[in-house]
Amino acid sequence: MPDGQGGIELAQVGHSTIDFQQIGERAKDFGISLDHKALKALNTIRNDMEHHYTSESATAIRAAISKGFPVVASLFRQMEEDPVALLGEAWTTMLETKELYDQELREARATLEKIRWRSSSIMAEVIKCGDCQSELVEQVEPENESQDYAQLRCKTCGQDVDVADAIEQAIEKAHGAEAYVRYKDAFEDGPIYQCPVCGRSTLLEGEDGCANCGEALDFNAECFRCGAGISIQDYLDGLDEGLCSYCSHMQEKILRED
Repeated sequence: MPDGQGGIELAQVGHSTIDFQQIGERAKDFGISLDHKALKALNTIRNDMEHHYTSESATAIRAAISKGFPVVASLFRQMEEDPVALLGEAWTTMLETKELYDQELREARATLEKIRWRSSSIMAEVIKCGDCQSELVEQVEPENESQDYAQLRCKTCGQDVDVADAIEQAIEKAHGAEAYVRYKDAFEDGPIYQCPVCGRSTLLEGEDGCANCGEALDFNAECFRCGAGISIQDYLDGLDEGLCSYCSHMQEKILRED
């Protein structure tokens, strides 16, 4: 509320301390840019440690600090303050923590980059743990180059990462937005389809086979009757005799009339 001198007076509401959600709301009210999502994991760990216990690993804590670090740096820039002068050794510790996390991330991704993935849509940068969603996923045998023999493990939670799950998630990350827009605007399928062999949503337009199991797409992509294109969905629906959906329908109609 106005304080009578052109400023703003903050009034206390109740007797509880401001919570994490309210901090984000207050920052927005004052025009301060704050990445609330980046601080969420760090806040959870802080709450646990306040009660003298956390189940998170040291790697998970470093990951949370690392993701919160750019938020802190942004706040100092917005305040036009020097973090080195104000935080001293704490700022140095934060830099070291982020540096260690970034090093672990580079090392983990280097093991994934050696894999010859079946799809060009699969990159180390989009592989995540299905359990904790951490990006610190490494290959157990770092020198392996075959997708079929890849074994993945999360360095944050320690769980094995299912390769098929990781591939499916990577395909969704790369093409999910386009699939949503296609269906929303024109009720069209694609570019992601479900593989009839492995059952995963890892068939992509423009690729020769399933990104997960490698099953080849062996069908006529052009109707021999009218020359129209035959979609992958038509093929998956059983239209594998060289006819598009329209010509197949007309052929069935003629057969019924006969």
